[in-house]
Amino acid sequence: MRTIPELVEVTWRKSSYSDGGADNCLEVADGIPHTVPVRDSKAPDGPVLWLPATAWTAFIETVKDGRL
Repeated sequence: MRTIPELVEVTWRKSSYSDGGADNCLEVADGIPHTVPVRDSKAPDGPVLWLPATAWTAFIETVKDGRL
């Protein structure tokens, strides 16, 4: 059985692609092995999407290459 780490003490950071406005901000937390938690900054107590680090890396590379 896998356990989900507590997110109480993690530091969330906004996406570097965020425009700084309040409407479209994605936040990620670093430092959790093999996993990248992602959430909507407008709903910090809302759901968290847990992505495998390899999937997150592939997504970021796709965005940077302009393929998405």
